[in-house]
Amino acid sequence: MNLNLTGHHIEITPAMRDYVTSRLTRVMRHVDYVIDINVILSVEKLRQKAEANVHVPGKDIFVEADGSDMYVSIDNLVDKLDRQILKHKEKNESHRNIGVLKNRDVEQPE
Repeated sequence: MNLNLTGHHIEITPAMRDYVTSRLTRVMRHVDYVIDINVILSVEKLRQKAEANVHVPGKDIFVEADGSDMYVSIDNLVDKLDRQILKHKEKNESHRNIGVLKNRDVEQPE
């Protein structure tokens, strides 16, 4: 997994980098293979914004969250990302199981 962490109008401190990587480990438990993750942290006046673009095989997942504090924004981002990845994983599993169920319903000649 490649993690690219970028800051717009904010300096990425080692504490922020460690916090983002520790929170993203929760998301990585649900996915077998992640190509890369791009996280952008930005500040616009009183708005702290966090964006993530996750590349998994077959789909790119984009999530953004904002709040009054950067750490709250990161927490909201990880929550949204976790839900999106679980949704993507469930869709893939249901599509794979449809083929298995169709083949199971066909009667085999004796």
